[in-house]
Amino acid sequence: MIEETIHTDIAVLGGGLAGICAAIGAARRGRQVVLAQNRPVLGGNSSSEVRVWVCGATAHGIHQFARETGLMGELFVENQYRNPEGNPYYWDLLLLETVQAEPNITLLLNTDVTEVGADGPDDARVIRRVTGWMSGSERRITIEAPTFIDCTGDGLVGYLAGAEYMTGREPRSQFGESWAPDVPDQNMLGSTILFYSKDVGEPSKFVKPAFAIDVQATGIPQHRVIRQDMKGCAFWWVEWGGELDVVHDNERIRDELQAVCYGLWDHIKNSGEFDAENLTLEWVGSVPGKREYRRFVGAHVLTQQDVLEQTEFEDRIGYGGWSIDLHPSGGVYATEPGSKHWHPDGNYHLPLRMLFSKNVTNMWMAGRNISASHVAFGSTRVMATCAVLGEAAGIGAALSQELGVSASALAHEHVADLRRAMVRADASVLGVENDDPVDLALQADVRASSTKQTLASTQSAGLVPLVDDLGLVLPVDPLLGGLDVLVDAETATTLSASLHATSTPQNYLPAREIAAVSVAVEPGRSWVHLPLAWEPETAQNGFVILHANAELAVHRGSWVEPGTVTMIHREMPENERYTEQWRAWKETLHGSGICFRASAPTDAFHPEQVRGGYARPYGGPNVWVSEPTSEDPQPWIELSWPEPVQIGRVEVIFDADVNEDLINLHHHRTDAEVMPTLVRDARVEVRSGGAWREVARVDGNRQRRWSAVLEGPHPVDALRLIIENVAGTRNARVTAVRAYLD
Repeated sequence: MIEETIHTDIAVLGGGLAGICAAIGAARRGRQVVLAQNRPVLGGNSSSEVRVWVCGATAHGIHQFARETGLMGELFVENQYRNPEGNPYYWDLLLLETVQAEPNITLLLNTDVTEVGADGPDDARVIRRVTGWMSGSERRITIEAPTFIDCTGDGLVGYLAGAEYMTGREPRSQFGESWAPDVPDQNMLGSTILFYSKDVGEPSKFVKPAFAIDVQATGIPQHRVIRQDMKGCAFWWVEWGGELDVVHDNERIRDELQAVCYGLWDHIKNSGEFDAENLTLEWVGSVPGKREYRRFVGAHVLTQQDVLEQTEFEDRIGYGGWSIDLHPSGGVYATEPGSKHWHPDGNYHLPLRMLFSKNVTNMWMAGRNISASHVAFGSTRVMATCAVLGEAAGIGAALSQELGVSASALAHEHVADLRRAMVRADASVLGVENDDPVDLALQADVRASSTKQTLASTQSAGLVPLVDDLGLVLPVDPLLGGLDVLVDAETATTLSASLHATSTPQNYLPAREIAAVSVAVEPGRSWVHLPLAWEPETAQNGFVILHANAELAVHRGSWVEPGTVTMIHREMPENERYTEQWRAWKETLHGSGICFRASAPTDAFHPEQVRGGYARPYGGPNVWVSEPTSEDPQPWIELSWPEPVQIGRVEVIFDADVNEDLINLHHHRTDAEVMPTLVRDARVEVRSGGAWREVARVDGNRQRRWSAVLEGPHPVDALRLIIENVAGTRNARVTAVRAYLD
């Protein structure tokens, strides 16, 4: 046995997406980090060992402009390029390579931390060290650090350190949650094992093992959807163990879940109900994907109300958007539906105070062990949200060390520093403006080669019958002077429309009616003018509803205008059991929208959008958009200063279309391997002494964020970003340009 001790700034325990993002978030701020993972691969439930889809704030397209940025965003868009087929091993590879690319991270795989050295009173415990066994290497490794981040999922480190925690379901009286039970219990969300099949092109038999269950005898076929083309996470409902101790009974749960998998496969192969003769099993999981166990108590416990009311926390460091998604404790054997959902109206905020322990002074947490009630946890538990929380914990822990303050002081007395750190990292935050005084761009004047000033999609790509209400969300900046819509009418009829404000800048649903009109429409094809006028006090989104009329059809647009979304209203089915989960408005015209033209010019795409402000859609698109590149073939945007400034780094945030719902193992397939809205090739030039010179360039870009380190600080009076090539849109788009000394 080899005994060794590692000293580091921050120890991150657990290598799922929360742990990966916590480690990278801290390492990119210059901290030395040890990342210990008890499995041979990174990724936790998303890895090839378990193969769960990475879901997040988009909620499979329910929420608009919601995809995560920061580290999770980097992983999503890079995986889209490297792994268009959704190969789980390529996902493993991306995670490993991303961690190994960080020189400040020491990675310890196959290292199971089971010992914690902590002391102090119960209300102020301090972790001194953790010790783990590296299987296969016979190394007993102790990690000593001033700060620890528990990303173990089950919360073993915090538990051994004496951190206060919750398990099971809290009573309704504790947090006032309508979806909580009247009487508390220890029921939790269960675990899942998945399986994959493939067509081998010839008959393949399957001999049922003796331990496989008889699914016909259980009633599963009557209560769950089963098809021969389903695989992987399509079987998310193969869940069990919620009425047990999901850690202590892990092996029993694994055995039962594998028995269910093989029983289901026997049913598909041998019942005669499916065309499965040429199918064979390609993979069956052996590690249960756990959903829930310990939840540590932090300075704030997130509740159902925080999610649904979208509480605006001062110390917000991220956002979520998945529904409150709760499952029956009986899992796969339950007769009720496998899940029930309650969607917030849009993305909700997450506070830093849910990421550090209430009573262990140097312990942070991220992932599925954060400070949330059982009900709120039903939303935060999905992995992209866990990754967002991991990045925030890593940045927060690093910043606490830099400032020499406690986690609590960071959340209360240094909120400005915290917000600036999150913005600098391009993290997933809503409603946080870039006001960092070290960003020299905030002192600059901005101009561009051209600017898009119209909102219009005029080329038809087919008809959409107006059998349901149709909604068009578009930026109103500074005003909406009316709208023309291209329609076909079978007979003389009337088009009724209404204009609404949204409730919050991140919501894309009609909330307050501004105006309503009814306009006569003649038979045939015509542009119909809707005199819907609005000049709000501040720029924001408007929601125009075209009310259903079966005698009309609107034209589908051949492109989507920046900052716009087209949705269709769906009536709730009569048999809908959980009425809270029904989202009437959904973007079913994704990628096309409708043919329309706004009467008034727009300021939504002005060059000033790249300086400060928000780095994602929030009350508007918040992006500079050039005129079409056919008219402006090498568009540019320029910052200039009245006196020379010293610049050593330029950071550019491109538009990666955060309305595109990406997913690692492809719940659905997005065709574009590089987001079409991205800038592909660009260069930075600086002006000094009246002469321009190139100082940085990017070729073949496929990421949202580009950080260009210059060879040395340059005294310049102007900086220009020149767009040489775009990925697939009509215009060049840039979200932010920032300039720093270092």
